[in-house]
Amino acid sequence: MNNFRNLDVWDKAVELATIIYDKTENFPKTEQYGLTSQIRRSAVSISSNIAEGAGRESKKEFKQFLNISTGSCYELETQLKISKNLEFLDEGKYSEIRKRLIEIQKMIYALRQSLTK
Repeated sequence: MNNFRNLDVWDKAVELATIIYDKTENFPKTEQYGLTSQIRRSAVSISSNIAEGAGRESKKEFKQFLNISTGSCYELETQLKISKNLEFLDEGKYSEIRKRLIEIQKMIYALRQSLTK
């Protein structure tokens, strides 16, 4: 069992989710139960699955939860691209979030690889 609170990737994922909540605050009200909700759930899922996986008994289980976190990263990236295309996010905000997201994806991959050793 790992202490997720000691994982830099978990910290960065929590920070990203917080940023996502801020950046989606001004999305159209018609998207409150649509894209806004989807984006927020995907963002929260990344850190949540890291934490849940860290609490599991085996490396295999932890790796599976890291795989789920990676899937949430890809979901979020897709939803952000759609938001940019719909002009809910400007290019600057989109690029800033995407850069953070890619960093998290790389960190999850590295953590998953370290569990294989």
